[in-house]
Amino acid sequence: IAEVLAGGGHLLLIRHASTVPGVGDPPGFDIARCETQRNLSDAGRAEARRLGAAVRASAIQIAEVRSSAWCRCKDTADLAFGRHVVWAPINSFFGAGDRRDRQSREVVRLGESVLETGRTIVLVTHQVNITALTGVYPSQGEIVVARRDDGRLVPRYRIRIA
Repeated sequence: IAEVLAGGGHLLLIRHASTVPGVGDPPGFDIARCETQRNLSDAGRAEARRLGAAVRASAIQIAEVRSSAWCRCKDTADLAFGRHVVWAPINSFFGAGDRRDRQSREVVRLGESVLETGRTIVLVTHQVNITALTGVYPSQGEIVVARRDDGRLVPRYRIRIA
């Protein structure tokens, strides 16, 4: 990982770690109540810990960890990095595509800031968000390393921690 992230200026787009089976969230889920959502499985919690250990072992300085408000994302961030700040532009827009462009523009703007300052920022989010931003369909727990280029985010590498 260290070679990939050398020099900074990257966004680490992480799809939340593995969840219990399902797609989306149960009908009537409440974003404020984890027990109503699709959450991390035991394997997903272990996966998040391994992911964080691998990033720490690379000695790369992570400036910020931002997470979607969904519990599976917040839990992935906390287990991997021990911290997070909820950031609405990376909330899932699954089933609500009208937010896609607005949210994606905010993330691309962040990518510009990251490139200018040389910081590396982690965004723990959802497959639909990462795919909309980069064209990559990540697995659960996969890292897509991206940089801003020509007004969009360009995926540079994909990292899967086993």
